[in-house]
Amino acid sequence: MEVLKRRLERSLAAQSLLAFVLALGITALFRRDEHPAVWVVHAAFYTAASVGAATWQRRRLARSVGTDTAGLSDLSRRIRRRDVPADPQERAAMRRLVAECLGKMERARRWLPYYLALLGLIGAGMLVLGAIQGSWVWPVVFALGVAGFSAGFLWMRRRSRERLRFMRDALRQEDARVS
Repeated sequence: MEVLKRRLERSLAAQSLLAFVLALGITALFRRDEHPAVWVVHAAFYTAASVGAATWQRRRLARSVGTDTAGLSDLSRRIRRRDVPADPQERAAMRRLVAECLGKMERARRWLPYYLALLGLIGAGMLVLGAIQGSWVWPVVFALGVAGFSAGFLWMRRRSRERLRFMRDALRQEDARVS
């Protein structure tokens, strides 16, 4: 399993293949009446758009940190494992990555209540539509899915912020110890 996770972290081709299979399945689920060739075309378009955006974002972040995309995934893995680099250049790149990610999270924090309120309105709207239609099963499932997604998002955000803050403090301590 660790090998698969590592491959998905580093290989854009593996990520593209996974995104294509997921997009194909979701497209087939929502467009059952159409020809399977249409499913493939839609999935290819969605995959190309998502992989293009992810590639652009990853290269921009790697450039701002001062490493390549493989080095960026290694630094991210080290943050998750709370492993402080011994090499001064790696520590400098790690410090820039941590500062960039924490800054991004702080900027996004301002909009977080609005996103969560929008998700709550969507879930409540589905419940109201279900009450009007007389069918409660799918609206309740959808509302529970929205609530689960929101809770999972908040949990992952809190966990990432804790890891980044730990790494920022560990890098400061390591630099103070070396100096």
